[in-house]
Amino acid sequence: MKKLLVLFILIPFFSNAQLLGGNNVIKVNLPSIAFGNYHITYERALLKKLSISVSYRFMPKRVVPLAGLVEKSINVDDIKLGDFYMANNAITPEIRLYPVKKLKGFYLAAYGRFADFDLSVPVKYTASSLPGNPTEYATFEGKIKSSSIGLMIGTQFNLGKKIILDWWIIGGHYGSSNGDLLATTQRSLSPLEQQSLQSTLDGFETLGPFKFEGKVRDDRHADIKSVGPWAGIRGMGLSLGFRF
Repeated sequence: MKKLLVLFILIPFFSNAQLLGGNNVIKVNLPSIAFGNYHITYERALLKKLSISVSYRFMPKRVVPLAGLVEKSINVDDIKLGDFYMANNAITPEIRLYPVKKLKGFYLAAYGRFADFDLSVPVKYTASSLPGNPTEYATFEGKIKSSSIGLMIGTQFNLGKKIILDWWIIGGHYGSSNGDLLATTQRSLSPLEQQSLQSTLDGFETLGPFKFEGKVRDDRHADIKSVGPWAGIRGMGLSLGFRF
């Protein structure tokens, strides 16, 4: 009898949940999959116009995607793009304001992003001690961590009671970074070769909002430190979700 009473008490709650589609959404970012980047989000409505969410992004180590954008940011002649590998993962907590309806329509989001990047970057130098002065590469490997905060606008559509489409229109974040990339060459470099490598590293000192310090330490070792701000654009994402 008690179980039956509890069931009748919960019936209005279940009916309302079916009508509204639920307070929870699980979403997968579709375009990022094309770049080998897997992004999943859990969002929950707290109030009629307010929600919180947390996202996790993961990309296994592979040749860096969007090489064209890299070419516009740096002197591509100084890096061997075909051997430039990157893995990354990020956690993004977020709070959203929906002015009109719960989990629906235009929204303004504030978020934080905590990301790790695992990099292998081949940097060129002139091998002046070899016949013909060929180009060789020192591969810098290591991790860079970043912490940022940002704002984004977007809109979320209901495709029926249970399926939603979330469109990130545009957003951006800004913060700080730290990390080290280390290189050990296969042979000892001559003073002229060390100078050539140092000259290349000096060209990476300021890349847009980023700041790096590169230093040749001795005839076989060099490093690059991420010592400045970090920034990124978040937008044009399209996530398909299930509301429950």
